[in-house]
Amino acid sequence: MPHSTKFIIDFDSTFTQVEALDILGEISLLNDPEKEVKLKAIKDITDKGMEGNVTFRDSLIQRIDILKANKSQIDDLIAALKKKVSKSFERNKEFLQDNAANIYIVSNGFKDFIIPIVADYGILSANVFANEFVYDESDNIVDFNRDNPLSQNNGKAETIKKINLEGEIYVIGDGYTDYEIKKSGLANKFYAFTENVNRPKVTKEADHIAPSLDEILYVNNLNTKFSYPKSRIKVLLLENVHQIGVDLLKEEGYDVEVVGSAMSEEELCEKIKNVSIIGIRSKTNITRKVLENANRLIAVGAFCIGTNQIDLEACQEKGIAVFNAPFSNTRSVVEMAIAEIIFLMRGFADKTAALHQSKWDKSATGSFEIRGKKLGIIGYGNIGAQLSVLAENMGMNVFYYDVIEKLALGNATKVDSLDKLLSTCDVITLHVDGRKENENILDQSKIALMKKGAILLNLSRGHVVEIPALRDAILSGHLAGCAVDVFPEEPKNNSEPLESELIGLPNTILTPHIGGSTLEAQENIARFVPGKIMEYINTGNTYNSVNFPNIQLPFLQNAHRLIHIHTNEPGVLAKINQILANFEINIVGQYLKTNEKIGYVITDIDKAYSSEAIDALKLIPGTIRFRVLY
Repeated sequence: MPHSTKFIIDFDSTFTQVEALDILGEISLLNDPEKEVKLKAIKDITDKGMEGNVTFRDSLIQRIDILKANKSQIDDLIAALKKKVSKSFERNKEFLQDNAANIYIVSNGFKDFIIPIVADYGILSANVFANEFVYDESDNIVDFNRDNPLSQNNGKAETIKKINLEGEIYVIGDGYTDYEIKKSGLANKFYAFTENVNRPKVTKEADHIAPSLDEILYVNNLNTKFSYPKSRIKVLLLENVHQIGVDLLKEEGYDVEVVGSAMSEEELCEKIKNVSIIGIRSKTNITRKVLENANRLIAVGAFCIGTNQIDLEACQEKGIAVFNAPFSNTRSVVEMAIAEIIFLMRGFADKTAALHQSKWDKSATGSFEIRGKKLGIIGYGNIGAQLSVLAENMGMNVFYYDVIEKLALGNATKVDSLDKLLSTCDVITLHVDGRKENENILDQSKIALMKKGAILLNLSRGHVVEIPALRDAILSGHLAGCAVDVFPEEPKNNSEPLESELIGLPNTILTPHIGGSTLEAQENIARFVPGKIMEYINTGNTYNSVNFPNIQLPFLQNAHRLIHIHTNEPGVLAKINQILANFEINIVGQYLKTNEKIGYVITDIDKAYSSEAIDALKLIPGTIRFRVLY
């Protein structure tokens, strides 16, 4: 940082995620019967003060009076605040330490707890300007030093005048009192810090709205731990992704936009232009045309099992990694399949519908136990295999068919042909992926092979069963019932109606693609997918990517990490290493993996390197994408 540049940083809700006096209230009022009322009063007073709606001194007097705190509780407060340092300040600890002489904390908070917190980041106690508590003989906090200008209105501006700083002065804060420094002509720029709280009355006065410290360092071309601020990574999440996923991505520092429904190709082509990460479920299609408009896209997150709605090959060609959740909703789908087998074998769907019309049908005709029946599973992946185990434990005889050699679990029996499976089993359930080859794998001729009176479940993909043929089989009595959770054409949101030839059929369970729609599954998915995307962006790790060579990397230590994605052709690794050698750059670790289409090279190098070397690496023929991790 140039010697002439000084940073004035606020403490509460800027250096830390919280207002310290709010946390002190949680501690001092722990056993107070009116704790919640008093805590709300403290917060309301704080907000009014930060927005400039009440004088600061009045807000301070009122809050201390409510707190009834003691000096012995300050250590607990410090311990709590150390866990609440703002994420972007944690990320840039090295920058703060390296530039401590030019960083000042000017706060309406109190030195008693501020100095121990900021000291961990190298900030000098002499550069901390804040209020001071006044204690009585029992160490109760009874007042504050009223001669300190920071206890008075416009105190920050008065303090800056006394410090008499020279050079460029940048103020970072979330409150109106921080803006007053710039307003008084004592600073060159005011950055409204919104990582923790966004006050419209403050942001409208800002020279720049800063969602993180990364952003401030980036726009000023200052040395930072990251080559690109996370606040500039725009994330678009569609189709009601669980809030946990939204929160995780926001906590990482990304700029997250949430849309409740799916988007059409045309809508997405426009929306995706400046998006770095997109998260979808099953209804949104990431087509080649969409990807042609994705100028900044780094990764796609499928918050589901399937990825057939994503053009994986086009993503590869553009160096875009795709991650899904192959295991997260397995149990939910399996439980649904078990429940539907029982319902259909007993005819529960029709019986409950009849009873709602006051029709009492206690007949056992067409009602069977599942014990001893033959279950035929088409597709023995994660879901099919777990269904196999649960169904066997319930007394079913399990058979399965898969085009890939899969080891049988328990006493399940592998069947060598689909026709044999269909003709011998009482229940057929589909658990295949959405590849084009699986379209109508159960067409009219295959359904005709099924045993008379059998039942069919499709909880996989809508296009794998020929719907008119299934309808005819139910109406003719060839099949005794079916359960369908997926459809060839599905509504984009909850307000659109479903159109299907299966509506109204006897002993037919229709569900709106909810096989994985349990709270447990959605929470698991919402944790898993963002975790993999963030790991990829932060470390280059591609483990569990569905379209990139899978590499599990060690943590980066004391080095830069160069990520080079290229078309899979001979000689690229040699060219990378030759360039590094030409620039006398030492390699401390290197990892390479390829698939049919692309190569993925990760090179860890010593910290010293030139921009010319980076430019040369980007110009290697066949380069798809290149980035540097710090």
